[in-house]
Amino acid sequence: TDPGFVVRITQAGLDYAHQLGIEFLEKELAQLKLQDISGDFRIRHVGKVRYEISRLELRSFHLPYSRISPVPNVGLQVSISNAFAEVDGNWRVKLYFIRDHGSFDLKVENVYIKISLKLGSDSSGKPTIDTSDCNTRISRVWVHFSGKLAWLYNLFYGAIEARFRKLLENKVCESVASNVRQQLQPYARTLPVTARIDAMAGIDYSLVAPPTATAQSLDVDLKGEFFSMAHRSAIPFLPLPLAFPPDHDRMVYFGASSYFFNTAAFTYHRAGALVFELTDSMIPKSMDFHLNTSTFSAFIPQLEKKYPETPMKLMLSTPTAPFLSIGPGAFSLRPVVDIQAYAILPNSSLAPLFLLSLVSNVSAVINVKSGHIVGSLDVGRMKLSLKQSDVGTFQVRMLQSIMNIFASNILLPRLNARLDEGFPLPLPDKIQLSNILVRFHQNFLLLGADVRYQPR
Repeated sequence: TDPGFVVRITQAGLDYAHQLGIEFLEKELAQLKLQDISGDFRIRHVGKVRYEISRLELRSFHLPYSRISPVPNVGLQVSISNAFAEVDGNWRVKLYFIRDHGSFDLKVENVYIKISLKLGSDSSGKPTIDTSDCNTRISRVWVHFSGKLAWLYNLFYGAIEARFRKLLENKVCESVASNVRQQLQPYARTLPVTARIDAMAGIDYSLVAPPTATAQSLDVDLKGEFFSMAHRSAIPFLPLPLAFPPDHDRMVYFGASSYFFNTAAFTYHRAGALVFELTDSMIPKSMDFHLNTSTFSAFIPQLEKKYPETPMKLMLSTPTAPFLSIGPGAFSLRPVVDIQAYAILPNSSLAPLFLLSLVSNVSAVINVKSGHIVGSLDVGRMKLSLKQSDVGTFQVRMLQSIMNIFASNILLPRLNARLDEGFPLPLPDKIQLSNILVRFHQNFLLLGADVRYQPR
């Protein structure tokens, strides 16, 4: 199934995430707890030497050079080179009647770490991330012992250097795996797979497939489908393929397909939300007319005779869900709206007057605000036609100007106020967007942005 919504993280976005991750990993590695080392070795013609290394404490662990790379069909790879660390500790040695102890400073240089991250998704559609491989190699270890028996220290160093190297190499990869499980994986799962919009609708942002690594980016395919909060049922149409452009100027790109927007229209239409009632009390006082038969009698003379000075109500509804298409340069939306006019009788019952059909070209301006897709609509020229009349025939074109006023001064402001609240983008926790780019492509809207992680 083609996705209704695609998120692309470019190399710039991966580099930013990598920078934050390396800063965190550097702090975690500096807090590694190293176990004591003890053992013995035999000196030819001398005897067995017993040693103990204790209270090992990392003073620092620096990761000066590193990079992250998407690996096609695998996931992500982090390569760290020329890392170095400093360790303090105590030593104790025993050879027959000779005993000595003291402290030492140890410096580890030219540490190389390679970490492979496997990306996937679970049964709920949330992303998963785990360490599929980790390898650490230490090229050089320098040790400075305090004490007087230099010849013994040299033998002592040769015995423990290999053990210490192995210990630290294992500890680094243990720390990496632990932090991926305990920190990175839980954070990845803050990506919302469902987003509640209001009492009627929500958005399904679940992954339809594991994230895909390419040579230049990481692509995440999401369902991108609105659904009813009351009763979820299948959408009777399918998403169209999205041909993403090779843009890489921003850290992240969002591809919102026409399917994404059309499932919104379908869901709200099915929920009965695309029905709008207009009464006289809703007309701004600045407008110099009222919604009653006296006003409309200028266009339909027989109204005043049948229902003199009677308040009216207009009921606007869409007979079918309004569907839009997206092409290079713009949205294309041409909704059909039924306008049923009623007279409000003294007993509050409604007497049908006439039913109009309105067709208009609608343009949209789209932007991103506070992590939400927001928009505003503008209505072009309207075309009215009479579908039914209970007050005789009349010239529909005479109502054109008054319907334009209703649309531009009452209906549009209400619709645009709702659209300005927007629909949330699929963002993990504590992410803010900036430097927004908006472009229209065939079958989808492309949104580009830079990201910033903002801890609370």
